[in-house]
Amino acid sequence: MISECHNENTSVLQYNDENSLACVVTIAYYSARKDYIVHRELPTGEGFADIVFTPRKNVELPAMIVELKKGHSAGEAIEQIKNRKYSAKISEYTGEILLVGINYDDKKGHSCVIEKIQKQ
Repeated sequence: MISECHNENTSVLQYNDENSLACVVTIAYYSARKDYIVHRELPTGEGFADIVFTPRKNVELPAMIVELKKGHSAGEAIEQIKNRKYSAKISEYTGEILLVGINYDDKKGHSCVIEKIQKQ
């Protein structure tokens, strides 16, 4: 769905811009705003998490940290989330956290890796 949304909602001139993909992810998950607060470029102390979804009060859903990569791998995006300790920024959230790595490039399209962690 992300690939389809990216193709349909991004101009040819801006397709390879990471900000365009971030906007596409935000559009694709627009309806999630009823359950989540969406943070773009959330400062974490060791960098900026591209997109973070934190559940609203009284919502029993996992938080999500999304890292976008161009020309790398979705696995590298997950490793960046872990290495830069992005989940520490949402430490007040005490449930599950989904780490989401999304990669895109000119030839392969999009790939995604999702890893679930339990906040300790």
